[in-house]
Amino acid sequence: MPTEIQMLAWAIALGIAQLFLAAAAMTHQRGLKWNASARDGQPPPLTGIAARLDRALRNFLETFPFFAAAALALVATGGNDGATALAAQAYFWARVAYVPLYAFGVPYLRSLVWAVALWGILRMLWPLF
Repeated sequence: MPTEIQMLAWAIALGIAQLFLAAAAMTHQRGLKWNASARDGQPPPLTGIAARLDRALRNFLETFPFFAAAALALVATGGNDGATALAAQAYFWARVAYVPLYAFGVPYLRSLVWAVALWGILRMLWPLF
């Protein structure tokens, strides 16, 4: 199986894990009654780690479609190679590192890690032109 597809599968698993982390933190803050409700009305804004986990998830959801499209296009066209495999791994591991950095509010390094993930996507995109 191509590395790009393996990293795509792991990225899906990471997204699901982030979804659960963010949901658990949100439920902890707003309560089980709110989570089980129809959620009508405007809930109070999330704060602290719950808010940061929610934003980290939203950030993942912004980049993941580009990564997934690039991985699938590379494999479908046969454009994948060692460099694109490395780029896919860079994206995935940067996204893994991004979660705790964002959750604990680490500035600058978090942005650098985000840039590594973006580089991974761009490097995967390059052979498709």
